[in-house]
Amino acid sequence: MLHTVAAFDRMGEENAFAVLARATALAQGGKDVINLGIGQPDFKTPGHIVEAAIKALRDGHHGYTPATGILPLREAVARRTLATTGIEVSPESVMILPGGKPTMYAAIVMFGEPGAEILYPDPGFPIYRSMIEFTGAKPVPVPIREENGFAFSADETLALITPRTRLLILNSPANPTGGVTPRAEIERLVKGLERFPDVAIMSDEIYDVMTCDGEKHCSLLQFPQIRDRLIVLNGWSKTWAMTGWRMGWSIWPDRLYDKVRKLAVNCWSCVNAPSQYAGIAAIDGPQDEVDKMMAAFDRRRKVVVEGLNELPGVSCITPKGAFYAFPNVSKTGWKAKKLASALLEETGVALIGGPDFGVHGEGYIRLSYANSEENILRALERIGAFLERKTGSNA
Repeated sequence: MLHTVAAFDRMGEENAFAVLARATALAQGGKDVINLGIGQPDFKTPGHIVEAAIKALRDGHHGYTPATGILPLREAVARRTLATTGIEVSPESVMILPGGKPTMYAAIVMFGEPGAEILYPDPGFPIYRSMIEFTGAKPVPVPIREENGFAFSADETLALITPRTRLLILNSPANPTGGVTPRAEIERLVKGLERFPDVAIMSDEIYDVMTCDGEKHCSLLQFPQIRDRLIVLNGWSKTWAMTGWRMGWSIWPDRLYDKVRKLAVNCWSCVNAPSQYAGIAAIDGPQDEVDKMMAAFDRRRKVVVEGLNELPGVSCITPKGAFYAFPNVSKTGWKAKKLASALLEETGVALIGGPDFGVHGEGYIRLSYANSEENILRALERIGAFLERKTGSNA
């Protein structure tokens, strides 16, 4: 009998990919499926970015690169960070990684071990908890509440910190809720963190440009008092519709940078070379396509919120960021995951049940509006017809 390390039995996964697989199987079987489950822009990567990768290949960029990423790309990230946050960062603090998840992995394994505690948002991206449990650390959920507009509460977060807390994970704009935490609340949290100088912070800012209704993203980089223990996660996947390119970046404090560099050498060596040149083109090139995508997401957001609030037993506050709505379905009489499953199997609409994002996700489902307005309206019509027939029929 093979004996595997127990940590692998503790590892969870991201159920959005399981829903995607089931939706794909149903579609291949002839069912008309509308996928509002996966968090992936439905736009193609802008052409000038694709051309930059092709040129890099033709120019012979086929070999290994530094584990930290090529210097011109790290310089581009530093320029972009200054432009979006007003904060100067050194290219020597920037790490280029194959997507956003490696930053989560690196930060969590760096601070997680048996006896340690790591705080993470709940509902939140499921890989946070999965990786915390993998390390043997205790996952401590920070409740993200609808009554707060799905922003975190500084006071509630600070109250969960103990002498065993090693890392605090934050995410705004947020997946799965679309919540954006106001600057005043972030300032209150940072002030409170002065009492806990040994707690590191990982701020997941992958949706930084995706804010609406006058909300502005507040980067944790803008608080110098925590810079020596702050890890900021970002990347290309959402902003430039580059999910399949597997391109992410993160900004690290000096004392942690060489540790993550060594992890890169041990785990993935480097990010593929032509994609890094595409990353430069994304940051330094025209942003017209990005602006068009953001405008389309905003239009869809309004359609989604209006449509959801017309459904029986459903209410939805207006998300202020990312491209997700997190409607409350508790009055439909259905448990959230059962409802999401029934909608997929019976109506062909793929959604994600709130409990897949944490214990505080019950009573909610996640809907991604990274799909066309036409498909969103068709999906809402199907959901409405289903609920008219079956509201309250299955708990």
